[in-house]
Amino acid sequence: MKTIKTSILPTHPQYVKIRAPHELDKKAICIFAATSYFLGTDTYWKDEKVLPPGTINTIDDEGYWVDSKPWFEWYYKPRDISFDQAVSEFTDLFHTICKEQAGDRTVLLPLSGGLDSRTQAVAYSKLNNPVISYSYSFHNGYKEGAISRQIAKELGYEYRDLTIPNGYLWDKVDELAKLLKYGTEFTHPRQMAVIDEFRKMDGVFTLGHWGDVLFDAVAPKDLREEDAEEWMLKKIIVKGGQELAEALWLEWELEGEFMEYLRQRTKEIWNGLKIDDVGAKARAYYSSTRAVRWTNLGFAIFEATNPFEAPYYDNRMAEFICTIPEEYLAGRKIQIAYLKKQSPEVARITWQAQRPYNLYDYHKNKVPHNLPYRIVDKAKRVINAKLGKPYIQRNWELQFLGMENDEKLQERIFGENLHPFLPKELITRFYNKFSTDDRVKYSHPVSMLLTLAVWWKNEVGS
Repeated sequence: MKTIKTSILPTHPQYVKIRAPHELDKKAICIFAATSYFLGTDTYWKDEKVLPPGTINTIDDEGYWVDSKPWFEWYYKPRDISFDQAVSEFTDLFHTICKEQAGDRTVLLPLSGGLDSRTQAVAYSKLNNPVISYSYSFHNGYKEGAISRQIAKELGYEYRDLTIPNGYLWDKVDELAKLLKYGTEFTHPRQMAVIDEFRKMDGVFTLGHWGDVLFDAVAPKDLREEDAEEWMLKKIIVKGGQELAEALWLEWELEGEFMEYLRQRTKEIWNGLKIDDVGAKARAYYSSTRAVRWTNLGFAIFEATNPFEAPYYDNRMAEFICTIPEEYLAGRKIQIAYLKKQSPEVARITWQAQRPYNLYDYHKNKVPHNLPYRIVDKAKRVINAKLGKPYIQRNWELQFLGMENDEKLQERIFGENLHPFLPKELITRFYNKFSTDDRVKYSHPVSMLLTLAVWWKNEVGS
C-alpha cells in the first residue's frame, strides 16, 4: 500500500487504475464534448481515473486506487480585517511564494496586458531575480505585446515579442495532444505555437494561471442559491457544446438524457461544497473542477522545455482566499491596490481588458468616455478587413480558416475510419454547420471532434 496526497490545486493530473471494465466512459466523454474538460475524476475510460484535489489517496500493491479522504475542503470564513491589511498580507504571501518557487533562478515570465502576470512582474522586481519576459499576439490580432513591452521596459526586463502564426497547429497537433493527455481541445493552449522559442530559453517559467479567478468575483453579486445550478450550467457549457454532446449521447444510445446527467453531476459537486456565500461557493466550484481538469493541463507545454512554477496554485494561496471577504476580492481590488502601491508606473500602463484605460482611470471605460476609442478602434478593423487583414480574436480562426487549414482539418477528421466511435455522418453534420452556418458557434464542436479523432487514432485505433 502507498498513499498519494494531492494539492488543493494540483499542477499535474495523477492517473490511477480502478477495478472496473476497460470500456469507454461515453457519458464522461459527452460532458467533455460539452465543456472542453472532464468532470470530477472522469477520463476516457471507466477503469482509469484522476485523483481528486485536496485528498489523501490509498493505492494498493497492484497499483489500484482503493480510497480517498479529503485533507482540505473549500470553505469561506472571512476574517474581520481591513482592506489595507488584506493587501499587506497578500503582498507578503505572494512575495514569499514567488521567491520560494523561483529561488535564485532566472525567471521566464509570460507577460500579458492583464493583471496576473503584471503582478508577478512587479513581485520579481522586488525579489531581484533575473527575468526574461515575453508575450505573444495573434497574427493580425490585438498587439498584446505593446502593453507587455511597456511593462518589461519599466521594470528593466529583457523582453521578447512572439507571434502566434497561421496554421501552426497541424505540424504540432500530435505532440500537443500527448502533452495535454487529450484532456482538452487543441486550439486554446496557444503557447504550443512558440514551444521552439521556449526551448531556446533557460530558467524557470513562473505562470499566472488562476489568479483571475481567485482574485475576482466569479458569480453575479445578486445570484441566489436556488438559481445557481442553472447559472453554473450556462457558464460551463461552451457554445455549441450541448448540441454536440446530445448528438453523441443519441448516437451512442446512452440511457436517459444528456442534460439531466450533466445537471446531476454538477449538482452533486455543488451540493458537496459546504459554503453559504454563493460567490465564494462558485469560486470553489470552479477551482475544484476547471482549474484542475482544464487550466493546469497547459502547464505540460511549458514543462516540456523548462521547469515551471505557478504561484496562484500554491496551497497557501487557496487557504488565504478562503479567509478574505468577497467584497475585497471582487473587481480585482487586491491586485490593483498591490500594483498601485508597489509600482505606480506599471499601474499606469494600459490594462488590456479596459483599454485604453489603466488601473487609475479604468472606471471611465463606459459611455460616453470610451466612445472615441471604440469608434477609432472599429474603424481600424474595418479598414484592415477591406485590405485583406481580418481582425483575429481567437486561435481557431488562425488554425481552421483558409484553404490550407481546411485541408488539414478535413484530413484529420475524415482521413481515418472512426466508426463506430465517431460516425462520419455526425462529423460531416458539424463540419458543414461550421463551414456554412455559424463559424463561432460550431468552432468548438469541430475542435472537440478533432481532439476525439486524434485521441482515437493515436491511443485506440492504432
